[in-house]
This record gives sequence, C-alpha cells and structure tokens, in this order.
Amino acid sequence: MTLSQLRAEWAPNVTRDMLAGTVVALALIPEAIAFSIIAGVDPKVGLYASFCIAVVTAIAGGRPAMISAATGATALVMVSLVRDHGLGYLFAATILTGFLQIGASLLKLGDLMRFVSRSVVTGFVNALAILIFLAQMPELIGQSWQVWAMAAVGLGIIYLLPRLTNVVPSPLVTIIVLTAFSMAMGLGIHTVGDMGELPNELPFFALPQVPLNFETLRIILPYAATLAMVGLLESLMTASIVDEMTDTGSNKNRECAGQGLANITSGCFGGMAGCAMIGQSVINVSSGGRGRLSCLWAGVFLLFLIVVLGPWVKQIPMAALVAVMVMVSINTFQWKSIATLATNPRSSSVVMLATVAVVVFTHDLAQGVLVGVVLSGLFFAQKVSRFFGVTSTLDEATGVRRYRVTGQIFFATAEAFHNAFDFREELNGVVIDVHAAHFWDITGINGLDRVVLKFRHHGRAVEIVGMNEASQTLVDRLAQHDKEGAALSAAH
Repeated sequence: MTLSQLRAEWAPNVTRDMLAGTVVALALIPEAIAFSIIAGVDPKVGLYASFCIAVVTAIAGGRPAMISAATGATALVMVSLVRDHGLGYLFAATILTGFLQIGASLLKLGDLMRFVSRSVVTGFVNALAILIFLAQMPELIGQSWQVWAMAAVGLGIIYLLPRLTNVVPSPLVTIIVLTAFSMAMGLGIHTVGDMGELPNELPFFALPQVPLNFETLRIILPYAATLAMVGLLESLMTASIVDEMTDTGSNKNRECAGQGLANITSGCFGGMAGCAMIGQSVINVSSGGRGRLSCLWAGVFLLFLIVVLGPWVKQIPMAALVAVMVMVSINTFQWKSIATLATNPRSSSVVMLATVAVVVFTHDLAQGVLVGVVLSGLFFAQKVSRFFGVTSTLDEATGVRRYRVTGQIFFATAEAFHNAFDFREELNGVVIDVHAAHFWDITGINGLDRVVLKFRHHGRAVEIVGMNEASQTLVDRLAQHDKEGAALSAAH
C-alpha cells in the first residue's frame, strides 16, 4: 500500500477525523453506561468494551469510519448469562464470540451480504432510526421545561451552525455550549454522571476466572453463538450503510475478523461483547469522519475522558446528547422510502415494512432482518416461477411428442413441471427439450425423476435433450431415473 493510499484509508483529513471522533467519544459514554445497566454489569464493563472494540476495529476492521463499541443489541443477549452464572462467564463468552466471528471470516460469511436485498437494508435503517428516537424519550417525557428547551436549542445549533461554518462539527459545539450553560446556570437537570459511576483506572489484562472444561463451554457456547450472529449481522448491515453514505466500498470478511479480534480483546480487558453502532457511525460520518483515525481517536479519547476528565464529563447534560441522537435518528431515516412506497413493487414495500415492524416491536435487529430476507426469498421465488412454462408438439408421422421446457425448475416450479405432462397419451416416445431450462436443486431433480419414471411406467420411451452442464452435474449426482438403465443424452 502506497503512502497516499495509507493516508486515504487512515486520515484523509486529520482535523475532521479527530473532531468527529471527539463527538463520537462524548456520545458513547452514556450509551455504554446504559448498555451496561441493561446487561446487569458495572458501567466500567461497557466503557472498557467500547474503548477496546473501537481501537481494535479501527486497525483491524474492514470499514474505515465505522464506529464499533458496546451495543444494546448484544447487551440484551447477556442478561441471563450474567444473572445465572456471573461476570467471569460473560468475559469467557465474549472471547468465544470473537473466535466464532474470526471463524466466520475464514468461511467468508461476509459475502452473504450480497443476498440481503435493498428493501431489507432500508427497513433495517428505518427501524433503527425509530428505535434511536424512541430511546431518547425517557430523557424528555416527564422532564422539566428546561430539558425540552435545551434539547430544542441543541437541535437548533446542530442544524443552523453548518449554514455559517463547517470548521467544527455542530454536534460537538452543541455538547460544549449546552454543558457550559448548564454548569453556569446550575440548572440541576439530568447529566451523564446520573447514569452511573465512571471508572478512574485503566483497564488491565486478565483472563476470565472460569473453569476450563466442557461444562463452561456448554454454558457459554449458546450465548457466544448468538452474540456472534447478532454482532456480525448488525456490523455488516452498518458497513453497507456507511459504504453508501461515503460512496466507498469495504471488505466485509475483514470486518468479520476485525469484530472477532475486538471482542477477544474486550473479553481479556474486562469488557463485554459489542459490534458496529449505526447511530455512532452516522454521527461520525455526518461530522466529517472518513478514515480509521476517527474510530481510533474515538476509542482513545473515550478512555481519556472517563479516566482523566471524569469530573467534567459527568456535568454533560443528557439533553445535549438527546439532541445529538435525535439528529442521528432524523438523518438515518430513509425519508424517500415513504414517498416510494406507492411506486415501488408491492413485494419490495412489503419486505421493507415487515422488517421495520418486526425490529420495532421486538427490538431485535436480527429477527427483523431474518424476516426480511425470508420474505425477499419467497417473493423472488414467486417472480422466477412466473417465467416457467412447458409447450409441446406432436410429430404424427413418428408418434413422438416433443415437450419444450422454458425457465427455472426448482422447489417453487417442480410441481408445475410435473403437472405439465400428459402421461396417459398414447405415444411411441417422448422428447423433453430443456435447452431453455435450468435445474437448480434436489426438488427440481426429483420432479424430473417423477416425470421420466412415470412415462416409463406407462411404456413410453423418454429422451432428454439440451441439458446444460450445471444441470447435468446435478442430475448425475442426484437423479434416480438414469440409474435404472435409461439412456440420458445431452445435446448442447
């Protein structure tokens, strides 16, 4: 890699990357504390995790400018593990999660993102934007008018300051101005310090204090597998979103490995498992972050803030961070997707809305994406099946009927393929022409078996012509009709 390529990847604009990372670090603190509370652990577990994961993914990850840290999606998985078995097993599960994610990288599972449709991604983004917005409501509903006023002023600064200057990210200015105002006026409103106690020491290396036996593996493996799946799913989806925001590409398999290495590091330094954060990533990109430096600085500055500047950080009003996260929610939501609901194909709109509904009602990103992917597959199979057809002509001189098959033969069309033939017609022979067809799966091959064997049962000779090489390979491996002594010829 040349020096220019290295700079483009790490810090195309050092000042903007560091300022963006500063905003991210400030916004990470209350979220890391909140996620620690969700998981039932001390706030330092989430904070140390955010530091470790941000720093390691900045170096080893496959998506520059994407922010990874402790997240709510992974915290929810840990609740019962911590409650039933204790903190040591959480750290062990975090380390195992990392190894499973590295294994996913070696298996190149990151390439599976190609099968996630645009409708699913849009639904994922919109659902996450809604969840981010709803998560801010407890800091506003039932609070004093001063909190509402500060949040409104914060949003005003965020959206109006860029019209005057882009030298400093407006979210950073918002946090500094509102914190200074709150301290000067002694408003006594909810602050970061009210979320939980900040640690005052650096994390240190320590292996989990758990027995190294199969019983421990039995306990932590189900949690680790779930954490690995949820973490990779959210990370790869977020990477795709940042790809689009920055109009650049990323290495999804490297991201899998980077997330794995980050979780191993987190577990060894007293942190919990995490993954990419779409909200923080949007903050970073919106604030000008484009290189790996922004993520690296966010992690390093986060540790500096909590260990050295803790007394000052505690004074940050939550209303300032609410304003930043509301901005993230507004900027994340794909507003055009509402206008295109009526013009997009109905199946695409259904997939998008179903993904949003499942994620919002379950608060589980993995379930929403899974439902979206399944629906996309079903709709795709339905569309492909429409192009399937069988026509036939009879050569009266020879008494041979020639069937011409067009389209794809797989699980959705295998029954229609079988039903297209007349097995009781008196014929001297049958030719099945599959020049314009393709057999995709064992169900399709089984359909071909049923047709050939039924014709033979009625005393009709069958010849199959025009089978392409890929289909022929499946037939050779899976079909039964040619193993019963029938001659199968393929004319290309």
